[in-house]
Amino acid sequence: MNKTSIFGLALIAISVATIFSSCHDKRSRGLEYAPNMYYPIAYNPDQKNKNFENGITAQVPPAGTTPIGFTRFDEFPNTTEGYEAASASVINPLPVNKENLAEGKQLYVAMCGPCHGPNGAGDGHIVELGKYPAPPAYATGNSSRGGTMKDLTDGKIYHTIQYGLNLMGSYASQLSPEERWKVVMYVHELQKGQ
Repeated sequence: MNKTSIFGLALIAISVATIFSSCHDKRSRGLEYAPNMYYPIAYNPDQKNKNFENGITAQVPPAGTTPIGFTRFDEFPNTTEGYEAASASVINPLPVNKENLAEGKQLYVAMCGPCHGPNGAGDGHIVELGKYPAPPAYATGNSSRGGTMKDLTDGKIYHTIQYGLNLMGSYASQLSPEERWKVVMYVHELQKGQ
């Protein structure tokens, strides 16, 4: 026999052995590339967990704690009193500069512009469709809570973004606290009018 024949027979023998060995255990998954992907070490949030007394993996944070990067606003509840308290004591911590105003404008156009309009005149695209009433203009309108829109303070605007008002829902889940302050900064520019 020559080398080619021996090599061919060896290849056939290995192939037959592989085929028969793969059919041996029907429950076997064979070789696994990354077994940790199939059998995770960590608990999934919905799994039972023997490490906690209540047996739940997804635990509620301890009372009085604040997650990293989260700013609390609970001292000003979603009431008229909370709105007025925010007006009296909350001040925008960000400096007024070109970068903050530019980002505030971009966020305003994306989040607020559809209703309030690009210039804050209450003429946004949603209002033009005729489905919703126009919100008051920042430069000339009157607030539904009393007073004029041009006199809204940092705290009042932030409180409204945080909790919403009338048909406007809360934007607390869409805008981070820093982004809210940038929108507040830009709304003050719109209050000045054109």
